[in-house]
Amino acid sequence: MLETVGDSLDPEDWPAFRVQAHRMLDDILDYTQHLHARPVWQPLPDDLKAKLQQPLSEKTLEQAHREFMNDILPYAVGNAHPRFSGWVHGGGTPVGMLAEMLAAGLNANLGGRSQAPVDIERQVMRWVRDVFGFPDTASGLFVTGTSMANFVGCLCAKTRTLGVTTRQTGLPHAPSLMAYTSTAAHISIAQALDISGIGTNALRKIPVNDQYEMTVADLERAIATDKAAGHRPFLVVATIGTVDVGAIDPIEAIADVCQKEGIWLHIDGAFGALAMLAPSLAPRLKGIERADSIAFDFHKWGQVPYDAGFILVRDGALHQQAFASPAAYLQRCERGLSANSPWACDFGLDLSRGFRALKTWFTLSVYGNEKLGRVIAHTCHLAQYLKQQIENTPQLERLAPVALNIVCFRYTCADVDLNWLNTQLVIALQESGEVAPSSTILHGRVAIRAAIVNHRTTHHDIDTLLACTLKWGAVLTSS
Repeated sequence: MLETVGDSLDPEDWPAFRVQAHRMLDDILDYTQHLHARPVWQPLPDDLKAKLQQPLSEKTLEQAHREFMNDILPYAVGNAHPRFSGWVHGGGTPVGMLAEMLAAGLNANLGGRSQAPVDIERQVMRWVRDVFGFPDTASGLFVTGTSMANFVGCLCAKTRTLGVTTRQTGLPHAPSLMAYTSTAAHISIAQALDISGIGTNALRKIPVNDQYEMTVADLERAIATDKAAGHRPFLVVATIGTVDVGAIDPIEAIADVCQKEGIWLHIDGAFGALAMLAPSLAPRLKGIERADSIAFDFHKWGQVPYDAGFILVRDGALHQQAFASPAAYLQRCERGLSANSPWACDFGLDLSRGFRALKTWFTLSVYGNEKLGRVIAHTCHLAQYLKQQIENTPQLERLAPVALNIVCFRYTCADVDLNWLNTQLVIALQESGEVAPSSTILHGRVAIRAAIVNHRTTHHDIDTLLACTLKWGAVLTSS
């Protein structure tokens, strides 16, 4: 049978397709340019929710675009909006968006092979290595996010402690491995131990001080107790930017403990590690250069569009030993497409990998470390401004220290259950479309949690958050 033009998925009418493509680009640029005039968030109406559950029906590109604009775009979570502060979500940039489009057009698989996109990822890795003061022998890998990066760090630590042969034999029954992190650490640390087969019972959660920082004396005691019981401490996970309040663990002191005990030091720096780009903040991360591995996200403070997580490992050879899985169809050659070894798939779980590096490469190239550092420092300045305003407002109470860019506070009122009140208040703020913080629980108290991450956020947006909190707090307490 002869092939026809219709057998391809390319457009039959390229000029008409170009017109529609430019219309789609203009629409999303208009959306980004005028974000401030839109609601931060609004719930998906029931009729649209039902519509989005309908069976597949073919559409023209124009029809699909119209449906996206009307039924999808207005009902996203809203993290691109300058008044979104619900979670630590970056705002993205137009530059990153265009880079993502180019990457999709190229459709490169970065599992490996001899191709420029692989070398772009390696170039970004070298830039990252320089930021954190890691040696030339370090390795790095783009992953979905810090949750996956934490898992990679855990497996590297396990491999160094027990040896590469455990990839075939499994984990020995004794002595049992033990890992340590703070009670304020992210849930992905426990998940890493879970899915690695080590088990969550092997995780010791170390108390924090009144600044929500891991207490080093308690860490040392826990390690000594486990060693005396015949266990084998193998991993300490320190956090830069804890999930609830943004605290920074004492990295230098923890690194001293790990060096003395021969324990792998992994840094969960999901958003906080990139504080290294801000000269006013970088000194507070002293000791990070001594870590064995660092996990962080470019899609948070780095403002790269989702997703763009990264893992940096000091010992690149060990990193490769922990993951490389030779196979006949992945044979390497000195020349041709199968050259350029080692490949990215030798350092992680994925054989098929998108070109996450390109949007990161564009972001770093176009904006530069200095400008990104100023954005990061500015979000922390805004957090301090919010802190000051809270302390000057009788109806509001700050509930935690402000270490970086996260502010936890609550609305107060006599004779009202404050946990109920602030839970309802956060919902009211979100549903208003005016602002979108989230909530957390600190020492049994529900807190309004404002995580200021977006490069678009200004003092005016912080003032709007405060005004809306007071307005809706008064509504709830008077009803």
